[in-house]
Amino acid sequence: MTDFNGRTILVTGANGGIGSATVRQLVAAGADVVASGQSEEALAPLAAETGARTLPFDLTSEDGVRAALQDLDVYGVVNCGGYGGEIATPMDTDIAVFDKVISVNTRGALLVTKYTSASMIRLGAGGSIVNVSSQASLVALSGHISYASSKGALDSMTRVSALELGKYNIRVNSVNPSVVMTPMSAWYWGREEIGGPFLSAMPLGRWATEDEIAAPIVFLLSDGASMITGVSLPIDGGFTCQ
Repeated sequence: MTDFNGRTILVTGANGGIGSATVRQLVAAGADVVASGQSEEALAPLAAETGARTLPFDLTSEDGVRAALQDLDVYGVVNCGGYGGEIATPMDTDIAVFDKVISVNTRGALLVTKYTSASMIRLGAGGSIVNVSSQASLVALSGHISYASSKGALDSMTRVSALELGKYNIRVNSVNPSVVMTPMSAWYWGREEIGGPFLSAMPLGRWATEDEIAAPIVFLLSDGASMITGVSLPIDGGFTCQ
């Protein structure tokens, strides 16, 4: 049920940890993967490893997104491109950072959805879109005002898109991962005073891996999930179940 038989799947943020793991799993499942990121140089190692096609573009530019995607025929999309922003409270947040987080995480995903869904509708074969959200949209995490806002909006966009696109047999879902301990996240979550209490509140009590996030993404893209749409799926070791 997860054999994609050459279906074309676009993955944004493909040079990141979750994005690259998703590309690898999709290629292994027989998809024709188009890997997107900010630059050809950043995508080149993944393309050499997996054979994925590359398509760099800027998520913050509608002209750039339109030019890249308006002639690309796809069956599926993974909106994985993202920007973490800053750790700040509502009282001291930098609004310029907030604006950038929203521009990449929410507006960028909407632009990709706008232009790829037009392709899916024209082809008439249905499709699947998976938005990579965060557990930060489901529970309050200190310091995450900008990031959580962007992902909360993304979850709302997921539900509305599922409603609007369902009549075309296009499914739209989001996944809401817990923390994946990467060098980028370790500067904050690797602190004992931050990571310790977080893990102690999680039933599974450990950090997620990139592959543990990618696998549910691949499932939601597949025919095995053909009756699932409008869902925000926590992949968080049970953190949000309490």
